[in-house]
Amino acid sequence: MLGRVILLFSTLTFLLMIFGYAIGYGLGLDPISLLILGFILAAVINFASYFWSDRFVLWATHTKIIKESDNPTLFNAVRKVALKANIPMPKVGIVNSQQPNAFATGRSTKNAIVVATTGILRVLTPNELEAVFGHEISHVTHRDVLVGSIAATVAGTISFLGTMILWNNILGGASRGKNGNNGYILMIIAAILIPFAAMLVRLGISRSRESDADAAGARLTGKPQELINALRKISSKASASQWNQKTAPAPATSALWIVNPLKGSAWTEIFSDHPSLDKRIKRISKVAQEMGVWVS
Repeated sequence: MLGRVILLFSTLTFLLMIFGYAIGYGLGLDPISLLILGFILAAVINFASYFWSDRFVLWATHTKIIKESDNPTLFNAVRKVALKANIPMPKVGIVNSQQPNAFATGRSTKNAIVVATTGILRVLTPNELEAVFGHEISHVTHRDVLVGSIAATVAGTISFLGTMILWNNILGGASRGKNGNNGYILMIIAAILIPFAAMLVRLGISRSRESDADAAGARLTGKPQELINALRKISSKASASQWNQKTAPAPATSALWIVNPLKGSAWTEIFSDHPSLDKRIKRISKVAQEMGVWVS
């Protein structure tokens, strides 16, 4: 797992460096300097994501951190799983939404935050809720949240740079550098292909994280059937239409939730950052078989 993550991050950093080279070449600047700048930018993004990604996530999802007296049921479910995972009790947050959903954030087990919507408390049974938090706390113990945040930030930066270049060209602001049309064409091609490649890498990280957390969560709680039931309920009810403009989570956070909270939104359905429900159930069923548990 560690080797695969290192490979994926190296790929994203490499793409950002190559993008910097292409921009420098296209604008007639020193391409090596821009390549080095791309590497430095990737390092800065990784550093910032490590220390501040959880703050951004809480802000972007409209999460309110609560006390145990605010929702004893929610705290009890989280505490049960935290004890099984042998980690400190995470902070607990809540999002006011009728959509049943949940996510976790925090760079380590010492500063983990588990978040649920008000809707999930109405839809799931206590055992199903525990199974969901098994999935989320598995994300925390495997550092998936940190990995996903960094991947999303680097890929998002690449996408932003590509969009800026393309719009600059459309609006007539682009100019040919000393390398003429060849450099200009290379820059435009890079602005289209490299963000697309970065997105595919990010999606690969996200899907792998979700599938592994399903398996680990089922093992941790010993409730594979309850996790399957919860995923079926959440998937059938989650829809982008359940959010209004003021409360909708930022699209950049969609990969963190147990089910994409913006399902049904055209652009989020083109490339899904979660495995299909059928694939998730098959993975959990395989784990259940290893545990000697029958599921349906």
